[in-house]
Amino acid sequence: MVNNAATVGRSGVHDFILIRTSAIILALYTFYILGFFVTTNEVTYDVWQGFFSGLCTKVFTILALFSLLVHAWIGIWQVLSDYIKPAFLRGALQFIFAVTLLGYLVMGLLTVWGV
Repeated sequence: MVNNAATVGRSGVHDFILIRTSAIILALYTFYILGFFVTTNEVTYDVWQGFFSGLCTKVFTILALFSLLVHAWIGIWQVLSDYIKPAFLRGALQFIFAVTLLGYLVMGLLTVWGV
């Protein structure tokens, strides 16, 4: 049996489930935000801040952020592994994208929790 070191223990089924789950969470979050805009007559800074100060919205936003990052990472990994053949270049690009996504995670957490 041949083991692929680049997958780090993941399989195609695992990636498929993660992509579909993250897409469902992102769709639900989109409907949640859309529902806010549909049910709110006038969106002002105070109303927007009040909406995002609720624990439910904060947790759902963080869950959507994680889902977006998982979705992006798997997509980037698949595209790079399919189209970038030199291992060093693929590894360097994966590192750059991983650091970028980690930066997005940190900034998202800081933005949502207001630290």
